[in-house]
Amino acid sequence: MSQFADVYRGRRVLVTGHTGFKGSWLVTWLQYLGADVAGYSDRVPTTPAMFDLLDLGGRMDHHLGDIRDRARLVEVFDEVRPEFVFHLAAQALVLNSHNDPVTTFETNAMGMVNLLECVRERPWIEVAVLVTSDKAYRNNEWEWGYRETDVLGGLDPYSGSKSCAELIAHSYHHSFLQHASTMTATARAGNVIGGGDWANDRIVPDCIRAWSTDATVTVRRPRSTRPWQHVLEPLSGYLWLGACLSRGKEGLDGEAFNFGPDAQQDMTVAGLIDSMADHWPNAAWETEPTRPITHPETMLLHLNCDKARDELEWHGVLDISEAITHTMAWYQCWHHGRKDLATLTLEQIGDYCSTAASRGLGWAQ
Repeated sequence: MSQFADVYRGRRVLVTGHTGFKGSWLVTWLQYLGADVAGYSDRVPTTPAMFDLLDLGGRMDHHLGDIRDRARLVEVFDEVRPEFVFHLAAQALVLNSHNDPVTTFETNAMGMVNLLECVRERPWIEVAVLVTSDKAYRNNEWEWGYRETDVLGGLDPYSGSKSCAELIAHSYHHSFLQHASTMTATARAGNVIGGGDWANDRIVPDCIRAWSTDATVTVRRPRSTRPWQHVLEPLSGYLWLGACLSRGKEGLDGEAFNFGPDAQQDMTVAGLIDSMADHWPNAAWETEPTRPITHPETMLLHLNCDKARDELEWHGVLDISEAITHTMAWYQCWHHGRKDLATLTLEQIGDYCSTAASRGLGWAQ
C-alpha cells in the first residue's frame, strides 16, 4: 500500500481504545498499511463487538488497562515503544455521561493527562494524534459550521469532558511539547456510521438490534440533524494528519482539525433511518411517546472543515448514500453470515481507498 505516503509501513503504532468501534476499524486499516499495531483498552465494550468478530485480539499486540491507570499505561508504553500514538480511549456516550459524570470526566479529561504524561517523557514518539469530538464546541444551534477557533464548552458531562480534553492537549503542547521532537494535534469528528458499531443509544446499532429480531425501533428525536459520515472518513483524516505531522509539514503541530462531511451530507435522524430501511426488509420504526426531557440533546450541529481541506488537502470520499450502503452491507453480512467479516472489512477499506484515489485525494495516491 502506498496510501498516506507509506509512512506507517513497519512502524510501531499504539492505539488507545482499540477495542471500540472506531478503534477496531483503525487497527484493521493500520495493519492493512503494514504497521505493527498494539492496543490499550480496559475491556471489549459490547457484545457482540467488532473487535471480537474480527478476532483482532489474536491478530495484534493486545493490552488491557484503564486509561485512568497511569502506572499501567506507562508499562505498556515502555513495552511497546510506539513511534505513533492514536488516542481514542474514551467514555463516548452522552446518556452514560449523565448517569456517571465522574467516570466520564476521569476517563476523558484525566485520561488525556495520563496519555500526554507518557508522551512528553518519551522522545522516541514521533507523532500523537489526539481524538476528541465535535461535541467539544459550545453549541449554539447555529446553521453554519463550527470552526476550530470557535468557543469550546459542552453543556452535558460528555461534551464538557471533551472540551476539557482539548484544553489539556493545548496546555501540554505549549508547556511541554512545543519544542519537543514529538508532534501532536487534536482531531474533532462525530456522528460516524459504519458496520460493527454495537453501542447502546446510537441510532444505527439500535436499528440493527431491533430489525435483526423483526422488532420496531423506537426513536427519541427523529428531527435532530447530524453531519453523518462513514467511519472511514474521519479515520482517513486521523491517518493523514499523523502522516503529515511525521513528514514535518509546517503549521500542524499543536493544532486542532475538524473532520466531517460536506454540508449537503447533513440529514435528520428520520431521514437516516428511512434510508437504512431501504436496505433491510420489513424494517420499521416509530417515534418514542413524548416524555419530559431530563437530559437535553443537541438538535443541530455542523462542522466547518475548511482547515483540513486547506492545510491537509483532506475531504470526505463517500456521499451519504454510499456511506449508508457500505454500512448496511456490513450488517447484512453479519446478520446472514454470508462472508467472513474480517475479509469484508478489508474489502470495504480497499474499496474506500480505491474510490479516494479515483477522486484525486492526495493521501490515496
